Amino acid sequence: MMQRNGGGVGAGGQPWVLRRVRLTWLSFMLFFILVFFPLIAHYYLTTIDEAGGPDKRIFGPRPGGELCEAKHVQDLCRIRESVSEELLQLEAKRQELNGEIVRLNLRIEACKRSIDSAKQDLLQLKNVISQTEHSYKELMAQNQPKLSLPVRLLPDKDDPGLPPPKSAHVCRLRSCFDYARCPMTSGFPVYVYDTASYPWGESLDPLVRQAFATSVRSSIYVTDNPSIACLYVVLVGELQESPSSPLPVPSALEKQLKALPYWRSDGHNHLLVHLSRKSMTQNFLYNVSTGRAAVAQSTFLQQQYREGFDLVVSPLVHALSEPNFLEVPPQVPVKRKYLFTFQGERVESLRSSLQEGPPQSFEEEMEGDPPADYDDRIIGTLKAVQDSRLDRVLVEFTCKSPQPSLPTEWALCGEREERLEILKASTFALVISPGDSQLMASAGNGMRLFEALEVGAIPVVLGDHARLPYHQLVHWSEAAIMVPKPRITELHFLLRSLSDNDLLAMRRQGRFLWETYFSTSENVLGTILASVRTRIQVPPAPIHEEPAQEIPHKAGKMAGTDANMGDNGDLDLGPVETEPPYASPRFLRNFTYTASDTYQTWNRAPGPFHLFPHTPLDPVLPSEAKFLGSGTGFRPIGSGTGGSGKEFQAALGGNVPREQFTVVMLTYEREEVLMNSLERLNGLPYLNKVVVVWNSPKPPSDDLLWPDIGLPIVVVRTEKNSLNNRFLPWDVVETEAILSIDDDAHLRHDEIMFGFRVWREARDRIVGFPGRFHAWDVNHQSWLYNSNYSCELSMVLTGAAFFHKYYAYLYSYVMPQAIRDMVDEYINCEDIAMNFLVSHITRKPPIKAQQLPVCIKNGPPPKGHP
Repeated sequence: MMQRNGGGVGAGGQPWVLRRVRLTWLSFMLFFILVFFPLIAHYYLTTIDEAGGPDKRIFGPRPGGELCEAKHVQDLCRIRESVSEELLQLEAKRQELNGEIVRLNLRIEACKRSIDSAKQDLLQLKNVISQTEHSYKELMAQNQPKLSLPVRLLPDKDDPGLPPPKSAHVCRLRSCFDYARCPMTSGFPVYVYDTASYPWGESLDPLVRQAFATSVRSSIYVTDNPSIACLYVVLVGELQESPSSPLPVPSALEKQLKALPYWRSDGHNHLLVHLSRKSMTQNFLYNVSTGRAAVAQSTFLQQQYREGFDLVVSPLVHALSEPNFLEVPPQVPVKRKYLFTFQGERVESLRSSLQEGPPQSFEEEMEGDPPADYDDRIIGTLKAVQDSRLDRVLVEFTCKSPQPSLPTEWALCGEREERLEILKASTFALVISPGDSQLMASAGNGMRLFEALEVGAIPVVLGDHARLPYHQLVHWSEAAIMVPKPRITELHFLLRSLSDNDLLAMRRQGRFLWETYFSTSENVLGTILASVRTRIQVPPAPIHEEPAQEIPHKAGKMAGTDANMGDNGDLDLGPVETEPPYASPRFLRNFTYTASDTYQTWNRAPGPFHLFPHTPLDPVLPSEAKFLGSGTGFRPIGSGTGGSGKEFQAALGGNVPREQFTVVMLTYEREEVLMNSLERLNGLPYLNKVVVVWNSPKPPSDDLLWPDIGLPIVVVRTEKNSLNNRFLPWDVVETEAILSIDDDAHLRHDEIMFGFRVWREARDRIVGFPGRFHAWDVNHQSWLYNSNYSCELSMVLTGAAFFHKYYAYLYSYVMPQAIRDMVDEYINCEDIAMNFLVSHITRKPPIKAQQLPVCIKNGPPPKGHP
């Protein structure tokens, strides 16, 4: 077994050794071939080239094109030739481009020379255009100069006087009034004599004297310089007799009048005022020669009254006390308990044609020489209407305690409070004129008229010979019914035929007349002066504007334009203004209003709106002439023809070719919000300036940079934090149109332009964007105020609305102070107050400006529409 194993190992080991030797040999041969063979081949080849000489080289470089004869390098030759050809082509192109560059440089130089020449030509054209515009403006200035107040003419100190008229009883303004003392630009200065300076001053009623003095102090026309006065006012009554101061006899009173320091022999430009506080007032001026002095009183006889010269005035009921407006009954419902009422008693029995003979027709009575007494027929007719019970009426012809009255007129019954209670329940109030036609105006009838207007009873005046207060200036036919006495039998039919709309309109007009002209002593004196001023065609004095205390501020970088503001659709916003901001024109219509028929101009002519309800007088409410003189004229909507469609957009409406508006923005300690809002106004066409009402007591930050929008931004300091400051008539506002806007309001430029165009066609109304609705809630007996976005609206909030600057005067100076106090108390509702004020003046609703017909019930508006 050992031999077998050993032999097996030996036998098996021999092939393993042989295999190892073979592998070593193969490795050596492979190494030799890879290393030494290339070296030997390289040496051999080089040796052959050296042995054969340079002409018999096989692998060395060959001269000329011999290399190309080798087939393996023919492709390289072709590539070299192609590259050389391309290089030649590129060089040719390079030279061609260099030539083109030279030619273009020459053209550039030529263009530069052409541009310089064009610039010179453009500059010359601009100079020519500028000279042409300057020449055009000079021609326009020569033909249509801008109006300004002429130099005020003062009366001559020597005062040569007027030629004497034929008789003092035929005095008219043209013959008895010295117009030279009252130029149109005089401002209507009035000098009032001191009641303590003349003898009968102690006989004046103390209440009348005190009320008159208080009214004089509050009048804007009164002056202390008599040398420049246009009118001289003398208070002659009401007189009351006492043991210490008896009434002066006519001859003594006439001498005392002539002794006045500025009477000037005939009393021209003097006005004798007799204010009545009682129903029976002695007409003590009847036998007094007043010369060229006009008389203003409540009682006139026909022989005494000078038509167009003297004034029939209202009685002075509220001498010192203000009327309680809270006790004034509402104007609705239209129909009241009684159709009409009358309480009175004849002071003196008159001759009755009905009792002296058989009944005659009114025509037969009118033909007779003696005046016919219609009072008995009036009594019979009114009693018949009362007995018929067709309508509920109240007529009483006897009084338990009649008030003293003049002969032939109907005396008042009972006390004033008792009469007012009856009139509050009356739809109509009868006012029977005196039986004697010679008594054309009486204080008793004036008292009846005053009380009827005070409580909203429509006056029905029986007697066409009666003269109501200021009958030549106030159109009483729109507040009262004038019926001749012969038509007493048709009175019932006439009263029942009037519609509720007509009744409400007459009641509103009567309330306006009473509240504006008769309610207080200041109104009475103001109406008397306004009557004279209107007759002599002198414009009213302008109300002073609110002086603006500007806060200095620093302007920052030029404001950008919001991309959202530029999406105007197809709306043409108008041309870009290249000239500085310009104010509204002044003095264009104020004198023409007074030079023509005032009432016709305000209410009857087609086009002008009813700025004040049917009356030209203006003692309390400022008239249009005032603000035209101060640069804020109120042009009626009829002053422009307007247009439609594209023409309307291009012309901006109306016949006012150039007009801008002022943005008034109220803010309070929101500087960042304010700056963003101001930047959004950049590029807004027709914008004159921006007035920022700084309502905070804390001034703006010193480092605050205001945006530069290319237009003036005036920051106005206020005395206190009040929402009423939004509507102050600031003197820096030089345009008629005001855009009142909140500091956080977002309006696109096209929306603002659309509202401006709408306002130009409705200048007497508020035109804005956010609408509100209010109504009386019958179930809850309270007012309903709806701020939801719906189709119903009755107000437009002034947080984004256009209105005329005229209403800023009314809001700040004319509207009752109690309303402004309530706005300060609640710190709210100033927009409601302005809406009610404008609607009260114009009897028109506001206008909501909205380009898209959006109407959403109880939902938000679309994006971009407030």
